Amino acid sequence: QVQLVESGGGLVQPGGSLRLSCAASGSTLNLYTVAWFRQAPGKQREGISCITRSGRITNYADSVKGRFTISRDNAKNTVYLHVNSLNTEDTGVYYCAATQWFTTGLDRSTYNYWGQGTQVTVSS
Repeated sequence: QVQLVESGGGLVQPGGSLRLSCAASGSTLNLYTVAWFRQAPGKQREGISCITRSGRITNYADSVKGRFTISRDNAKNTVYLHVNSLNTEDTGVYYCAATQWFTTGLDRSTYNYWGQGTQVTVSS
């Protein structure tokens, strides 16, 4: 069973960038499709990006397309989310999640392993 730990969140000004990391333990991450979700205050958790096991296929929500990039380093057992051109609407808790099934979807119910989240706050 895989355990996931997110890191890299913080306070950033509008227009800024961060690199979020999702480190896995307990299992080899290249057996899993991995996704990033976020939950803004008072809103439901939404899927924003996913990457297949090999890294060849990625998917993005329209709200982040062109600004966020997901990648993975299977040798380091880590998936990254590079977040650029941040705005205040990107504020929230960012979670990584994993599933052993092949998927390119961002449906929360597809993913059965979750990290505890890392806070991203965009504010001037």
